[in-house]
Amino acid sequence: MIPTASAKGLMIATAESLTAGDLAARIADTPGASKVLAGGVVSYQDQIKSQLLGVSAQLIATSSAVDPEVAIQMAVGVREKFSTAMGIDSGKLIGISTTGVAGPDPVGSKPVGEVYIGLSGPGGDKVFVFQFTGSRSEIRTITVARALEILGEEISNF
Repeated sequence: MIPTASAKGLMIATAESLTAGDLAARIADTPGASKVLAGGVVSYQDQIKSQLLGVSAQLIATSSAVDPEVAIQMAVGVREKFSTAMGIDSGKLIGISTTGVAGPDPVGSKPVGEVYIGLSGPGGDKVFVFQFTGSRSEIRTITVARALEILGEEISNF
């Protein structure tokens, strides 16, 4: 994924809640990541989602942070912030976000394992919905793996 993104002049920015920085760390583990990884925001708390990423506080208040629209707004927000901060064309930046319930307890009516991955890139904005099973650690690990697959698909389709 990293060599392909680099060859296409693409960069990646992450906005992570559920995965708490694990996605950015996995990308950074790959040689050549410095050419592709713009950075990331760990937005574990709702206020950070709203104040730094521009996620609607009203949406979070009514639906919780475990919501497909929250995932999209996180991805769009991180893409816009990093594009502006770095002075690069947003058409060359992909924002990806993770939000969900890793457990051990549900969040309101959202069961453990409900996960949303948001993507904002040159191909538009998308959300991917999952219901994973396993321990807290397993759900977070599976989420990172799926996010990397989604990024790879987006990059190859660019």
